[in-house]
Amino acid sequence: MLGGGITDPAVTEGAGRKPGRTRGPATVNELMYAAARRLLAPLRRAPWWVKVSLAYGAARLVSFAILAGAAYHAAESPWSGARPDYLAFIDRWDAGWYERIFDGGYPATIPRNPDGTAQPNQWAFYPLFPLLARGLNAVTGLPWAVAGPLVATAAGFAAALVIYLLFRRFAAPGTALWGVAFFATFPASPVLQVAYAESLSTLLLAAALYLLIRHRYWSAVPVVVLLCLSRPAGVPFAAVVGVHLALRWRRRRRERFPQREALGGLALLAASTVMAFAWMLLAWWVTGEPGAYADTETAWRGTHLVLFKPWFDAGVSLAGPWLGPLLPVLLVALAALYLNSGSVRRIGTELRLWCAVYLLYLLAVLDPQSSTFRMMLPLFPLALAAAFISASRAYRWAVLAMFAVLQLVWVVWLWQLSAVSTGQAWPP
Repeated sequence: MLGGGITDPAVTEGAGRKPGRTRGPATVNELMYAAARRLLAPLRRAPWWVKVSLAYGAARLVSFAILAGAAYHAAESPWSGARPDYLAFIDRWDAGWYERIFDGGYPATIPRNPDGTAQPNQWAFYPLFPLLARGLNAVTGLPWAVAGPLVATAAGFAAALVIYLLFRRFAAPGTALWGVAFFATFPASPVLQVAYAESLSTLLLAAALYLLIRHRYWSAVPVVVLLCLSRPAGVPFAAVVGVHLALRWRRRRRERFPQREALGGLALLAASTVMAFAWMLLAWWVTGEPGAYADTETAWRGTHLVLFKPWFDAGVSLAGPWLGPLLPVLLVALAALYLNSGSVRRIGTELRLWCAVYLLYLLAVLDPQSSTFRMMLPLFPLALAAAFISASRAYRWAVLAMFAVLQLVWVVWLWQLSAVSTGQAWPP
């Protein structure tokens, strides 16, 4: 028994020892291992939320060290001089756009170029995150440079807790905790502590999926409303709700589907569908321009939105006109194989469905570029699938080590802005 003397007869002196053999003194490694077990014994008995908070906090400290180190070596950028402090270093790219919303809201008209095309502007960014930062500022007086990262970091901690509860629906406590650890150390996870909306939208998405799986449809309605005001997730989530309800209706003779739950499911489907288009309708109403949101979203790519086409264009640019168009097809085939693998099947129908629909959504609307890595965060259920692959500690610690190295690559490549002087820049 750890922490209170040896009581197991199998390890008492002489017990189980073969005649003529003696056991030598404990090695240094054995002593260190025993000491570590004694130190960690209270942690093993700690509540789940303490374990999740400690794991997530440790991951954020690693990301802080990487970001701070990159800031120390950063060159002058459009946002700050050389070697900015940590808060100045992370207040760039999308954080700068959220800061504009924090300071002055949204423009009443869409700024346009002489040829009529829209210029990049605030309407591409959803309002919930800067609104929360503004509320924190009103209460505490904290400026954007502090309020934005603080809201993001707090939302990230809350997301880790909800994700753990979601993973516990399918896994034992230890495996669920490792799934959270994989999510918290994902190569693009430093964005969870900077003034981006990813941590907030992940919190709301995890909560919405958790409530959907538990058939608490009415409770999920306000969560989905907030989710669709944080990031553009309404279309894929509405599709998941629709398929979920269709499957429940099909199985209604084997599994109860009470009328109240059916009505709640329809209400959730309606709310998800309406909110999928609410932001573009609001942009139309405020600016008086029907294409205000779509024109703004495509301002960065320089062309109108054509579903699926950007991925084929990217394939052609990478592999030429013959093999290039096959690359998106190959990606879809690989994704289908992985989503049907044994480890992914263990995360449940709804989470698998979400991952499949969200990948299809990205394939339809996303212009593939450096921000694509950050767009992978809503696929966080696959972190649990990665934990299911093997229970080996060596495997799981190797994944964490690999993710930490890839965090370093992601931050140095994208956040340091080393290519600005050449006229090129890749946003995180």
